[in-house]
Amino acid sequence: MNSGKYVFAQLLHFVDRYEFEKYVSKYNGDFRTRDFDCWNQFIQLFFGQLTSRNSLRDICVCLKAHKNKLYHLGIRKYVNQSTLSRANENRDCQIFADFGNYLIGKVRPLYVNEPVANVDIANEVFALDSTTVSLSLKLFSWAPGKYSRGAIKIHTLLDLRGNIPAFILITDGKYHDSNALDTIVPVSGAIYVMDKAYVDFIALYNIHNSGASFVTRAKDTMDYTVIESNFNIDPRSGLRGDKTILLNGYRSKKLYPEQLRLVEYYDDEKGAELIFLTNNFEVSALEVARLYRNRWQIETFFKWIKQNLTIKSLWGQSENAVNTHIWVAICTYLIVACVKHKLKSTLSIYEIMQILGISAFDKTLLKELLTEDQIIQNVKEQSNLFSKT
Repeated sequence: MNSGKYVFAQLLHFVDRYEFEKYVSKYNGDFRTRDFDCWNQFIQLFFGQLTSRNSLRDICVCLKAHKNKLYHLGIRKYVNQSTLSRANENRDCQIFADFGNYLIGKVRPLYVNEPVANVDIANEVFALDSTTVSLSLKLFSWAPGKYSRGAIKIHTLLDLRGNIPAFILITDGKYHDSNALDTIVPVSGAIYVMDKAYVDFIALYNIHNSGASFVTRAKDTMDYTVIESNFNIDPRSGLRGDKTILLNGYRSKKLYPEQLRLVEYYDDEKGAELIFLTNNFEVSALEVARLYRNRWQIETFFKWIKQNLTIKSLWGQSENAVNTHIWVAICTYLIVACVKHKLKSTLSIYEIMQILGISAFDKTLLKELLTEDQIIQNVKEQSNLFSKT
């Protein structure tokens, strides 16, 4: 038996407490606190996300049951549900948001050399979209959604090299997706992939003027004039057209006066013709279509976090508590992504989360748990042991 540290305590070594305490000091998070400070609040919520607890009560019950191990887990003491709930309601969620953004800045460079599927380009490539979490409007009156329901939106800019979030914005359900573009500072040379909801010519022209590119779907009602057509395309690839256009509409051509590129592509799988709009004239027409296909990675990301992190069952009702909850979930994803890279694990983040979720109180070394070669070796050793007996 390994007499070392618990798995959860080993994970905390990948969390920079010094950086976390900077944000606690910035927002005076530990004002008038004694034992249960912001750090202990964070690691208890982190424990809840890692082990997929559905409520604050579940977190508190589990930690109380293992109260003799808490010190060795890195947790100072367990608290009751009301204490943890009050901390989530009252302590500034910006502490956790800023720490999440720090983790984004730390983890994204680790995956900078990851390839983008089916596209051979050196640019940074981002997918932008949002996911909605439905809520009760009676309980979450501050978060109106559509059709007299409550909802929050998690707007995410996903770096497709490693599927690491580069930007997160949490809003109510009525916040229009395209408004998120106003809060994003475009990176020169980067490519932003998004769906029709983000066709806002003011924002798109801002991306263009920043030296960045975008790939989106053209709206069916878009009025334009074809300036030039590229007839050197292979219909067998699915391409149906590659055109240079100018917008015709009085308002739209004022908002976006430059030339645009229209790529027509037939998707055999869906049996539908797709029309892509971009300002990038350097990549091939087929690469434009493939770039947009990679947008589905963000849909996979949303599906993953909803299935593997506690997102749909919120641990509080106030806006501050909900923001704290979501940001701790994002921090959990980023910490696991960091662990995966540091240990050079070939397992997926999904597989790592499944293993860590049932191993928090185990004393196995993380490398043994998460390195596939070590797992195979352990299985062989156990098989040899059983064969001898």
